[in-house]
Amino acid sequence: MPRVFSGIQPTGSLHLGNLLGAVRNWTEGQHRADSFFCIVDLHALTVPKRPGEVGDATLELAQVLLACGLDPEVCTLFVQSHVHQHGELAWLLQCVTAMGELRRMTQFKDKSEGKDFVSAGLFTYPALQAADILLYDTDSVPVGEDQRQHIELTRDVAERFNHRYGDTFVLPTATVPAAGARVMDLQEPTNKMSKSAGSDTGTVGLTEDLASVAKKFKRAVTDSDGEVRYDPAAKPGVSNLLSILAASTGGEPAELAEEYSQYGPLKSDTADAVVALLEPVQERFGELRADPAETARLLRVGAEKARSVAVDVMARARANIGLLPLT
Repeated sequence: MPRVFSGIQPTGSLHLGNLLGAVRNWTEGQHRADSFFCIVDLHALTVPKRPGEVGDATLELAQVLLACGLDPEVCTLFVQSHVHQHGELAWLLQCVTAMGELRRMTQFKDKSEGKDFVSAGLFTYPALQAADILLYDTDSVPVGEDQRQHIELTRDVAERFNHRYGDTFVLPTATVPAAGARVMDLQEPTNKMSKSAGSDTGTVGLTEDLASVAKKFKRAVTDSDGEVRYDPAAKPGVSNLLSILAASTGGEPAELAEEYSQYGPLKSDTADAVVALLEPVQERFGELRADPAETARLLRVGAEKARSVAVDVMARARANIGLLPLT
């Protein structure tokens, strides 16, 4: 099977948009590819964090991903900092990455603008991201449009390394995953649901109290004309509810619209569908949260599987570059 790599930062709790837009693709795709899912905790350190904040968030994220259906028997789920080869390879790649290439990365510009303190790690993290990918002989990296630039840099750096030191790295390709539901904010339906939104009134957390989830849907913004139809441009609030209902039940938004003549029943049915979707996730999350040692064990197993690949790739890179071998 092709090897696929995906990474996710432990920064904030996952929400319904993450589940329907990305994580569901991961749980389905793990059966079609040799899938490596990495919680990239080192990337989270590029901006200041309180002591212990990243570790706590990493454990919770692992538990949520497992509760959503990632199966450690099928995929490789692990923590970036548990495989030291990530940092080692990142340094080698920094040494073949040009300053100009890093300056052109749009995410650095976005995240550094207006900040009093900008870490060197925020500037060089694309090299660590390249190491994350190249360390596993990755064939494919599912990305959105905003991440394509990073995969292009990864390929450029890998090609440069291969040219200088001999055939070392597999060149990964960026792939656009099957379209997941585009979930918008329940209060600002022209904006995507986001864990970094200024208010959480329009964001549905995966571990949020289910009564609160239902209440948010019943207070969701629609419009004043009273007609239920799927038209994201003209009726973003109603269309968002239809998209969420469709993604939660396996229907089609436009077809579901024909079943409703009022907003109230649509809101109620969407709330019920999302609550039904989240109930088993929250039940499994509760079990994992009550037994953190089991999550730690599963992450150790994942790290061992990841290291079994990373060690060979790292040894190949060291040998080809000509570092003095360990004796």
